[in-house]
Amino acid sequence: MNIIKNYFDKIRPNFEPKGKLHAFRSVFEGFESFLLVPNTTSKNGVSIHDAIDSKRIMSIVVIALLPALLFGMYNIGYQHYMKAEIEGSLLEMFSYGFLVMLPKIIVSYLVGLGIEFIVAQYKKEEIQEGYLVTGLIVPLILPVNCPLWMMAVAIAFAVIFAKEIFGGTGMNIFNVALVARAFLFFSYSGKMTGDEVWVAKDSVLGLGRDLPDSVTMATPLAQNGTDATSLYDMIVGLIPGSVGETSVIAIAIGAIILLWTGIASWKIMTSVFVGGGLTAALFFAAGQTPFEWYEHLFLGGFCFGAVFMATDPVTSARTEGGKYIYGLLIGVIAVVVRVLNPGYPEGMMLAILFMNMFAPLIDYCFVERNIGKRMKRLKNVD
Repeated sequence: MNIIKNYFDKIRPNFEPKGKLHAFRSVFEGFESFLLVPNTTSKNGVSIHDAIDSKRIMSIVVIALLPALLFGMYNIGYQHYMKAEIEGSLLEMFSYGFLVMLPKIIVSYLVGLGIEFIVAQYKKEEIQEGYLVTGLIVPLILPVNCPLWMMAVAIAFAVIFAKEIFGGTGMNIFNVALVARAFLFFSYSGKMTGDEVWVAKDSVLGLGRDLPDSVTMATPLAQNGTDATSLYDMIVGLIPGSVGETSVIAIAIGAIILLWTGIASWKIMTSVFVGGGLTAALFFAAGQTPFEWYEHLFLGGFCFGAVFMATDPVTSARTEGGKYIYGLLIGVIAVVVRVLNPGYPEGMMLAILFMNMFAPLIDYCFVERNIGKRMKRLKNVD
C-alpha cells in the first residue's frame, strides 16, 4: 500500500490546478479514493448519517452481487448447451457465460463511469462511488441477448436523466439501474421480451455452438403455468431469465451479506415478500393465476428486486415505519401487474419505480405524525 500511496503522491502535482493534467483531476481523485483511504476530511456542509462511508457500502453490495453474477454466468452456458444439445462440463458452461457477460460488464462501466468522470470534472467535484453497484446490476437485470449498443444508450440515458440531473449520487429519486431497464423495455421492447432473448446463440472462442435464430425459450412466467417448472429449478435457478435474477439461492446469499453487514433494511426486504406473498395467495384463491403464492416470489425478478433494488437506501423510504409500507406496496403492486396485465408478466420493475416516486410522501406522512405526537405530549406536560 505504501508503494501505491507514494506513487499517487508523486504524480499528484500533475493533476493540481495549473498542472499539465489538471483536466483529469477528478479522474485522479476517483482512482485514488478507490484504491486508498483518503486522509482529507470535509470542511463544511456535512451531515453524518452512519459510521460507514459510501465506498465501503458500495464494495459490500458488489460482493453481495457476486453469487448472482457467477451463477448467472453458469446459467448462460447451461441454457446455451442445453438448446444446442451438446455435452459440456461445468467449467465449459461457466467459461462460455463468462465470455458472454464480460463485454456487457465492460461496456456498462465504461459508459457509466465515463459520464460520471466527465460530469465530476465539469462540476469540479469528486467522483462518487455510486455507479460501482449500478454498473454491475444493469447487466444482471437484462436478457442475455440485449445488444451492447442498446445497453450503452440506456445507461447513458439513466445516468444523465435519472442521476446527474438530480445532483448525482445520493440525490436521485429513481433507481438508476431500473431506469435503464425501463428505457430499454419501452424503447426496444422486442429485445427485452418474447421467447428469443433468453438464450445466447453464438459460439464464443470455440465454446458452444452457433444456434439458429429460430431457437426460442420462454421464461416460466411467460409460459403462464402451461409448462410446469420444478420447484428445484426455481430455487436453484436453472431456468431462462435475466442473467442475475434466476437463482434464489445465489440471491439469498447476497441478502444474508447485506443484512449481516447492516447495509440493507430487513424491514423493507421482509415487507416486499409479505406483500407479494399475500397478494399472490389472494389471486390464486380467486383463480386468477396458475402460480402458487411462493412461485410468484421465486420466479422472475421478484427476489432480486426485493433484495438489491427495493432496499436501495437512496431511493427507498427512510423512516422506520415507512419502510414497512414502502416494501409492502412494492410486493403488492408487482404481483398485481403480473396477474392483471397478460402482456407484461414481470411487474417488479414498475412496482419499485412507482414506489420510488412515493417514498418521500410516505416519509413525510410518518414524520408529520411523529411531530404531531410530540406536540401533543408537550401540551399535556404544560
